[in-house]
Amino acid sequence: MSSTPGSSAERRRHVVVIGAGIVGTACAIELLRSGRAVTLLNPHAAGGPEATSYGNAGWLSSHSILPPSGPGMWRQVPGYLTDPAGPLTVRWGYLPRALPWLWRFLRSGRTPAHVARTAHALRQLLRDAPALHARLAAEAGVAHLIARRGLLHVYPSRADFAADALGWRLRGEEGIRFDTIEGAELRAQEPDLRPSYGFGVRVDEAGHCANPGAYLAALAAHAQSQGARWITGRATGLRIGSGRLLAVQTDQGELPCQAAVIAAGAYSRPLARAAGDRVWLDTERGYHAMLDVRAGTAEPAPPGPCTSTMVMDRKLIVHQMAHGLRVAGQVEIAGLHAAPDWRRARILLGHLFDLYPSLPRGALEPGAAFWMGRRPSTSDGLPCIGPASGCADVIHAYGHGHVGLGASARTATLVAESVDGRPPGIDLAPFSPARWRR
Repeated sequence: MSSTPGSSAERRRHVVVIGAGIVGTACAIELLRSGRAVTLLNPHAAGGPEATSYGNAGWLSSHSILPPSGPGMWRQVPGYLTDPAGPLTVRWGYLPRALPWLWRFLRSGRTPAHVARTAHALRQLLRDAPALHARLAAEAGVAHLIARRGLLHVYPSRADFAADALGWRLRGEEGIRFDTIEGAELRAQEPDLRPSYGFGVRVDEAGHCANPGAYLAALAAHAQSQGARWITGRATGLRIGSGRLLAVQTDQGELPCQAAVIAAGAYSRPLARAAGDRVWLDTERGYHAMLDVRAGTAEPAPPGPCTSTMVMDRKLIVHQMAHGLRVAGQVEIAGLHAAPDWRRARILLGHLFDLYPSLPRGALEPGAAFWMGRRPSTSDGLPCIGPASGCADVIHAYGHGHVGLGASARTATLVAESVDGRPPGIDLAPFSPARWRR
């Protein structure tokens, strides 16, 4: 006898969440909230350096609504690729495999209308991100890790800001308020920033996380305290029969279940294919460098930014973390398995010392720590969220690119709604895993 929607048997359906990064862990919490039995499946402990969320810039940027590609970007790519210190690089050995994805990536933002559609979709996903994470952090007992004090973008000049007019206009049309500051006012707010940066844009609605790795670990512990089962292992496939999910196949054996969430980040593509969807997913590898700034100065406040700052011409973010000063950025297209190129992290470190001349380089540089992670990025800059084409019991939740931390909370709500069969809180059509068939 089948269970009817809303019955106690239906609500206790067992859901396996494949992946315990920030998206998967948030999904587990929301599924538990809706009464599901949940298993978290992940190859490593939550919140460790293997997790993409561990090393990100910590931004809860509800205004990061622009796709990575924009009109005319194809003209800039040769310059990026030939600049050894530039923000984008492609490993030449991986280029043949990357070309189909790169072609779709460049075309996805080819006109202002394409960018506007993506911006509108991402705004629905990112709206209120700092408040949503403040709630999650409070539930997990780590409210102190989420701050809602705004974020800053800096440019060398007003003319450089004007060159980004399309993006800021679209943000304004989506209801995002921002303030511009320049000259002496910017110097007063950011006294350690290199004086050649004379123009800034402040977005007060945005926030940041003081330690993404610790935040993720706390959320995973909270999920388990609420009843989630943890299994250390890797998903290898899905067993589907007559259109229904029967089990998740793992390197530890089968996990019988009635629903599954694919939240395996950059490793999600084979599972998506098993569920009936061919998705254009690759990895934009990113790097960071960390400095223990308090070890290099006797000042009561460490040198560096007063507000978490994105340096727009260098495409990097500098952020005072709870455990040091982090500079994060770079896009390296090299696939999942290539060894890290630590020159990319050292480039970031060089930028950091150049941007904040008061940092005592001789004292700090020898103790710098480096990290590399794999952003799961789709070719059009929109994540995949929603039921799979081949089995509605399988829900996609990956491909968030540069906004995984910020977008994870609302993604989790949308996933729980999909598992429950409830109408989604936003239009999921732009995020459909079947959209590349259209």
